[in-house]
Amino acid sequence: MRNPPGGLRAWLHGHSPILDAALAVLLAAAALPCAYVALPFAAPTGSERPGALDLALIVAGCLSPALRRSRPLTMLLLVSLVEVTLASLAHSGSLLWVAALVLVYTAAAHRGLALSLCALALSLICRAVLMVAADGLGDRTGQLFVAILTMTLWIAGRSVRLRRAYRAELRDRAARMERARDADTRAARAEERSRIARELHDVIAHHVSVMTVQASAARRVLATNPDGAREALSAIEEMGRTAMAEMRNLVGVLRTDAAPAERNPQPGVREIPTLVDQMREAGLQTQLQMGGETGPLPPGVDLAAYRLVQEALTNSLRHAGPRARAWVTVRQEPGELAVQVEDDGRGPEVLHPGDQTGHGLVGIRERVALYGGVLRIGPRPEGGFEVDARFPLKDV
Repeated sequence: MRNPPGGLRAWLHGHSPILDAALAVLLAAAALPCAYVALPFAAPTGSERPGALDLALIVAGCLSPALRRSRPLTMLLLVSLVEVTLASLAHSGSLLWVAALVLVYTAAAHRGLALSLCALALSLICRAVLMVAADGLGDRTGQLFVAILTMTLWIAGRSVRLRRAYRAELRDRAARMERARDADTRAARAEERSRIARELHDVIAHHVSVMTVQASAARRVLATNPDGAREALSAIEEMGRTAMAEMRNLVGVLRTDAAPAERNPQPGVREIPTLVDQMREAGLQTQLQMGGETGPLPPGVDLAAYRLVQEALTNSLRHAGPRARAWVTVRQEPGELAVQVEDDGRGPEVLHPGDQTGHGLVGIRERVALYGGVLRIGPRPEGGFEVDARFPLKDV
């Protein structure tokens, strides 16, 4: 026979009121014939045959386990009073002691420590009264045995409650860890989306801007200077290949299957001279000055510095004007990497750093903030625009 869904434990828990009522009925049915039979520690020796009132009290006491989960202490008090009353009348208590044991266990397993201790104390007091009222040594021994059973079941019930509380704490802790893991996953996904957006913007915006300028120059000289137009188209072709290579590199980094795409190392400060040459070919007069130490940089800072110069020069190419000049300064000092890009053009229409909402400027701010750097973006006093970043460096 197959177990019910959720297992036997779950089925019993779901039908506990019915099972408690069945237990109470069986106990009451067994108590009636036992009331006429001499049983150990059931009643004082020589007790009289029970009358109708005695039987009614016995049945009421034996039916008390039907409410053991909702009112265990009240039902235990009822059973104790019935037992003491019957003993005072020298009548048999039948199986009321079994009902008392069930109620003590229930109080210990389903109630707090204070209530369970009250139940234990009440039951032991009842046993003590019955021992005093007992006429023979056998009856006292029987009551002592019931008292020992009472303490044993109380300990067992407390163990069950503590084990249940421990499992509940484990489930709660697992649920909290699952929620924390989900929150971390969502935060990691958001951070990854932001990183991908920055990379896509830096790769695409730079190369497309250069290709647009070259295409515009080729269109202007196509009729009068075919050789110049051919050079511009060749530059566009080369820039397109570079853009595709960087896009392939970015996609390769994002792949998660077992066979990632082959990819080149991410660009860094060492590739800035090549970047400056590209900008010169695109028509932006750019000067580069690199100085200071030549030691290795952390990979994240290395890439961030390259992307900052790339975005700043791209903005100069797009906004500074046709005759603008740009200066790039990269200097690595002990504990700091300084990157500065200036131009003498018009600059963007909106110059205040707090008002600039372009994706490129936002990406610059995010990159610098990610590595604890300091950034200043804004107009130069003598005209033009400036991007100045300072990256802190640890020993590498």
